[in-house]
Amino acid sequence: MLWFQGNSMQLAKHPFQLLLRNLSASKTALPVLTLFTKDPCPLCDEAKEVLEPYKNRFILQEVDITLPENSAWYDRYKFDIPVFHLNGQFLMMHRVDVSKLEKQLQKLEQQGAGG
Repeated sequence: MLWFQGNSMQLAKHPFQLLLRNLSASKTALPVLTLFTKDPCPLCDEAKEVLEPYKNRFILQEVDITLPENSAWYDRYKFDIPVFHLNGQFLMMHRVDVSKLEKQLQKLEQQGAGG
């Protein structure tokens, strides 16, 4: 892996360590937006389209509630998907509430910036 420092080009001996160093240099970790879904889920597909402009502000984690290891989520949300949790806390269900999402993301970003 090549990287630049000043005007010189160097070969990183351990690209993974360089990546880790760059990641740890970022001041805040992105929040995790968990989407509880199943296949097919047209409302989930629609929700992901609505989320597209925000995708650089969170990590989207999809949980397929029909998998055996997710049976507790299936029992809880089988009639309500899509359901969203932000950093492990319930946020919204059925449709993306853009104003609610924006408010919570701003709150987390301010906390991460020390404000």
